[in-house]
Amino acid sequence: MSLITKVLATNNSYSQLALRLPLGIIFAAHGAQKLFGWFGGYGLQGTGQWMDSIGLGPGVVMAALAGSAEFFGGLFLILGLLTRPTALVLAFTMVVAIFSVHISNGLFMSNNGYEFGLALLAGAVSLLISGGGRASADSLIAQRVQ
Repeated sequence: MSLITKVLATNNSYSQLALRLPLGIIFAAHGAQKLFGWFGGYGLQGTGQWMDSIGLGPGVVMAALAGSAEFFGGLFLILGLLTRPTALVLAFTMVVAIFSVHISNGLFMSNNGYEFGLALLAGAVSLLISGGGRASADSLIAQRVQ
């Protein structure tokens, strides 16, 4: 089995679609806030200044990395394209967010805690394990590669 076949391999279920779509929308929207200032976000400069202020520097570079992972990763999840590598990048992004921003605030979102980040991490890890499912670009590509 080639590396590309392993990366694209997935089960024949539609269940991952129910996870990929909302996660993809959430990640893409959060990435758009960081990169473009859409949806009430601060854009690359504002997010970069904030990242510098919490010790994640250089801030603009870190904002571009996090924003790109979230925005493009979200789009890839929606499509089910390279789901496993995308989920790995997004899971790493959530671990960094949890431990650099939210962990000291406790669990609950009402205190800016890690509850939401943990839910996104769990969804990303689930897709890392399962792949994109039947209704994914990965599945279509894998059928043609075999």
